[in-house]
Amino acid sequence: MISPVIQEETPPDRPSPDGSIAAHAVPFIAWIFLAHMLGDPSGWAYAARTLVCLGLLLWFRPWRWYPRLQVKNLGWAAVAGAGVFVLWVMGETAWAASWSSGLSRLYVTWGVLPFGELRPEMETLPYAPETCGWALTLVRLAGSAFVIAVIEEFFWRGFLFRWMQGGTFVTVNPAHFDRLAFFAVAIAFGLEHKEWLVGILTGFIYGWMYIRTRDIWAVAVAHVLTNFLLGLYVIKAGAWWFWA
Repeated sequence: MISPVIQEETPPDRPSPDGSIAAHAVPFIAWIFLAHMLGDPSGWAYAARTLVCLGLLLWFRPWRWYPRLQVKNLGWAAVAGAGVFVLWVMGETAWAASWSSGLSRLYVTWGVLPFGELRPEMETLPYAPETCGWALTLVRLAGSAFVIAVIEEFFWRGFLFRWMQGGTFVTVNPAHFDRLAFFAVAIAFGLEHKEWLVGILTGFIYGWMYIRTRDIWAVAVAHVLTNFLLGLYVIKAGAWWFWA
């Protein structure tokens, strides 16, 4: 039987748990805080948030408490990352509307925040190249893929999922399935996004992958791939509402 808490001291090549909570939580909290402090979205505001939070991530280095990426898990990361991307956009594609306009409308009305409303028409496109320039559009793509995706995985799966199971979270075995922690983290992760329904399903997929592989870096790679593909789709298809 897998025990949720490893019954041994922190390995000598790993740092002590001191400072581990701040290392996982501060970059994420800063990302949320700056999103509110900087007000209306814009290319410059997102760039500033990305640079600040990248700096915090590099300063705190939450990966100190984890093994390196296991190459054998890259296949899982590719499948999960691409699959979540398809799942994320599918309900709002022209194909979905042509296949079942009723289901597509139901999804956009109730599966996307705010509840009971269709997405409003976008009056401005703050991250479109014609608005902010290609440099800031690409910063938006890079920030969503390579900064916040990594920050979120260390916070949601690396920290919160294990912290909810008690004890010193960095010693909790990620392979242990705790039902409350698993579902609570997936739901909270989903509600962080406007696309709350698919966000919760994504939380299940990433959470299961962490339990299955015990490799936080593989989950982060999956999340990076999802966000990168989504960003390319946003730019190519003009689906700017995903970046609203």
